[in-house]
Amino acid sequence: MEAPLPPRESGRFVAENSRDVFVDLGGVRRTAELLLAAPSAWRLESWKDLHQLNPRAADEAALNWVFVVDSLNFSFWSEQEEHKCVVRYRGTAYSGYWALCAAVNRALDEGIPITTASYYATVSLDQVRNIFRSDTSVSMPLIEERHQILSGTGKILLEKFGGSFLNCVRKSEKSAQKLMYLIVGSFPSYRDVTEFEGKNISFYKRAQILVADTWSVLEGKGDGCFEDISSITMFADYRVPQILVYLGALKYSDELLKKLLKGEMLSYGDTQEVEIRGCSIWCVELIRDCLLELIKEKGEKPNGEINSILLDYYLWDYARDHRDDMKGVPFHRTRCIYY
Repeated sequence: MEAPLPPRESGRFVAENSRDVFVDLGGVRRTAELLLAAPSAWRLESWKDLHQLNPRAADEAALNWVFVVDSLNFSFWSEQEEHKCVVRYRGTAYSGYWALCAAVNRALDEGIPITTASYYATVSLDQVRNIFRSDTSVSMPLIEERHQILSGTGKILLEKFGGSFLNCVRKSEKSAQKLMYLIVGSFPSYRDVTEFEGKNISFYKRAQILVADTWSVLEGKGDGCFEDISSITMFADYRVPQILVYLGALKYSDELLKKLLKGEMLSYGDTQEVEIRGCSIWCVELIRDCLLELIKEKGEKPNGEINSILLDYYLWDYARDHRDDMKGVPFHRTRCIYY
């Protein structure tokens, strides 16, 4: 079986062959102009400052926190918006991805070593249910799959990397691509690969976000200084495509839009699901290129790194902040462990 195309090349291939999802170049430029007007929002330094649940330190413990969270970073959408999993932590109610982070931090506060590989390699399903318990009647989705992934990745981390994700990072020799492929090769749940138009393609959403969060938590310094960090694309999920459609950078066919508005599920690997994710990757690549051109037109130099990681962080937060505005724009529903 031939090796799958890397995420960026996969995104381009999908966009060039897509029938129901299209990149709108006018919308790409308008989105780049929006980003140009908010430069402080997509700087690396903002990752810790904007999210109170993220680790403040840049050390091995913080990296192990990132590894656990990103190993479980999938499928948070609710069947009904008014009925969702909610985790209350230090007086604040969190839903979605932040409910996961809040549950991990709550467990650590309770003395449960949830970020220690020797603990979660042997954790029971009942313990996982307790750690990720909801403060509503709606449980966190795919809890059995989360248990299997936790214990499986814990065993592999102990066996191959001495129980610390830092050892895995150091084996990458400061290459984001090497780290991504090391993660994908070592941990089966990160192998986000499918087929489209006769080609094997990859999106590696969680592997790429793990590389990106490693870079972010270590502030791009020391073990987190990756010379090829710009080779990482956006993280193809269900929220960023939604905001790209809202901003006019992505367009859906009438047939697909009708299906999504009815709330129909798309299976992982379904042609339309692949088109949404692949076109999103290529769309953000084009937005980044356009943003760099706009900065150049102003006669300025980029102030630090401008890459698809930071644009994804910004767009994902923008989607949460404009959730009410986007009520008429559907997101695609796919229940799987890859995003």
